[in-house]
Amino acid sequence: MITRGRFAPTPSGSMHLGNAMTALLAWLQMRSVNGELVLRIEDIDKQRSKTDYADQIMYDLRLLGLNWDEGSDNGGLYQPYTQSLRQAYYEESLQKLHENDWLYPC
Repeated sequence: MITRGRFAPTPSGSMHLGNAMTALLAWLQMRSVNGELVLRIEDIDKQRSKTDYADQIMYDLRLLGLNWDEGSDNGGLYQPYTQSLRQAYYEESLQKLHENDWLYPC
């Protein structure tokens, strides 16, 4: 079994030191166990998320010497890795929950 980990930044601004540290720790952990690192872009905040920020995040990570095995720029078995492209999956799941009366109204 392959160990999988992920770094999932929100592209709502420039990457900061906390983002870089989290990415580094995720990368180190996966590489230390011969695992796979997934870069997942959490762009579901449509008002604040920008494609340019996502591109800059990937550029910055590469500049730091970090790489990933799966992501929006290199694919993988569980794509898409850009969350806004998964909206149909979320809506389908929500519909199933609703149809089975498994939602708690709040």
